[in-house]
Amino acid sequence: MIDTEIEKCREISYKIMEQVEIAIKAHQNENEAGEFIKIGADGTDTKKIDEYAEKEVVDVLKSCDFLSYLISEEIGEMKLGKNSLKSVNIIEDLKNSDDLQKAKFVFVIDPLDGTANALKRIPAYGISIAIAKIKERKLPRLEDIQMGFIKDFYSGDLYEAVKNKGAKINFKKPSYGIITTVEKATLGGYINLEEDVFNLLKGIRRMRLIGSVAIEFAYLSQGKYDIFMDLRGSRILDIAAAKLIVEESGAIITDKEGRNLRNDLNIYEKVVIVGSTNKSLHRKVIKELNRSNKNFISLHCQDISIGIVSRLDSVDSILFSAKVIDDLIKRGIKIKVEKALSDLLNDLNKTYIEDMIEDIHGRNEPLYNQLKDLELKNDYSKYSLKLSKFDTDILFTLGGDGTILNTIRQLSSAIPIFAVNMGTVGFLTEIEIEDYDENLEKLLKGEYYREKRSQVKVSRGRRLFSALNEIVIMTEKPAKMLHFEVKVDGDIIERFRADGLILATPSGSTAYSMSAGGPIVDPKVSAFLIIPICPYKLGIRPFVVSDKSDIRIKLLKKYKKAVLVIDGQTNLEIDDSNEIQFTKSQRDVYFIRTDRKELYQKVKEKLTEDYNYNLQ
Repeated sequence: MIDTEIEKCREISYKIMEQVEIAIKAHQNENEAGEFIKIGADGTDTKKIDEYAEKEVVDVLKSCDFLSYLISEEIGEMKLGKNSLKSVNIIEDLKNSDDLQKAKFVFVIDPLDGTANALKRIPAYGISIAIAKIKERKLPRLEDIQMGFIKDFYSGDLYEAVKNKGAKINFKKPSYGIITTVEKATLGGYINLEEDVFNLLKGIRRMRLIGSVAIEFAYLSQGKYDIFMDLRGSRILDIAAAKLIVEESGAIITDKEGRNLRNDLNIYEKVVIVGSTNKSLHRKVIKELNRSNKNFISLHCQDISIGIVSRLDSVDSILFSAKVIDDLIKRGIKIKVEKALSDLLNDLNKTYIEDMIEDIHGRNEPLYNQLKDLELKNDYSKYSLKLSKFDTDILFTLGGDGTILNTIRQLSSAIPIFAVNMGTVGFLTEIEIEDYDENLEKLLKGEYYREKRSQVKVSRGRRLFSALNEIVIMTEKPAKMLHFEVKVDGDIIERFRADGLILATPSGSTAYSMSAGGPIVDPKVSAFLIIPICPYKLGIRPFVVSDKSDIRIKLLKKYKKAVLVIDGQTNLEIDDSNEIQFTKSQRDVYFIRTDRKELYQKVKEKLTEDYNYNLQ
């Protein structure tokens, strides 16, 4: 926003706050002020006093000489200005509006935060106004908010901020003492009684709860609270302005696991928030809140540990692993390197490194750009550890899907995986070589999310195995058919002859299963796929069944042997004496994702390209 736009929006916001305050004070003592009117657009009760407040907001924005969008809790989404107003779906309107009907700003407003307090004259209620500029016909997100205003109507305190220009309280820059220990901190907010939360509260000096999310959140900006949290999930309406104000005052705001908030601006969006006045205190709070969370990743260089695994049959991957290791060491991050990889790195002939890298030049330009300044100066044995003993916060895999599957098989505990594609298709991987630097920065800034993938558990006698993609039963000898019986939850669903059978998870639906004619299934779907391979019967088709099912598969022809292949990594011999049981594994696999790319976009990118296979 340019200075003239900032001044214009400030003038409008001051006018809104003034008009709403006058309306609240004029009506809050009336008996009908607390009357229920309707269910608002956000799904909560609308009282008469809320309606009075929102009317003033609409009147001011309607009278502006430009068009804006309003997101407000009672009326939802509106487009107004130039003495006009209409209800809209903002995303659709952005697509369809011509230049003359184009809105300039989005105002996200809670006209009265703390309605119950206002009606009972409890001293904490006010208005919250957040403003973002429309760019490229896209609805701004929470991080795009550029101005924020909160007025406490009881105390008269005015909190305001402009992005990258600091915060002010009553027109002065805020200043307060810094508390860096939980034991001396004052906490405000809304909690649940999980064990970790309870343990944090036992160490807190004092706790407050006064019934206005926006105002209490803003208290961080002046040190009235050292910590604020809403573990129920705050509405974006309540926190959009306060987030900017407290961040511009120097406070830290994240979700419960320490990740930056990257939410859409809409009336239904809710987000768990944790805020602290400084980084040191925030690290301690986040750590306490996640003490029993086995999948928690602490993304602070002082705490984080990363493991590195690479495919071992590719010089490209091995050299790139050295680059990754160097990057992490320079950042002060604790690392562990899979033993076989560390041995190979130490054994590389340093004399020929330049020749190896030069050989990459021309056939893989993005990789060459990453490696051209590489020098193998580390003693990698210092970081060496068997993969089965890894207990790092994150695991980097450098390779394709095969590398990931082989890694998961060897891990003794679940570690979230951040996968760089150095294979062919790499459907499970997260990023390509050319995007490595950008995505590493995102990861370390907390701009990521964890994606959960389910596994299938297979029982053969007393032996148990898990597969992320699929389990295949195929003939021991080529060109020989098998005779299968398939039961689901005790019912025989089919008997058939075929070259083999695939039992796949949704993750595996884009692998062997797809090649055998199975459907592509979104990983969010709780299902298993049963895919006959080349069945000798026209009517036999793939089955999709619930992943809560108990699936039993048996070979019907006596003395005929077959091979059970688990994720392409483990082969077991079976015959008609074995009934193979398949159920959902209790051990999920987690991937670190820095890009919210939908499955269907990924399918299009990965499965319609003409890949040049690296046969090195």
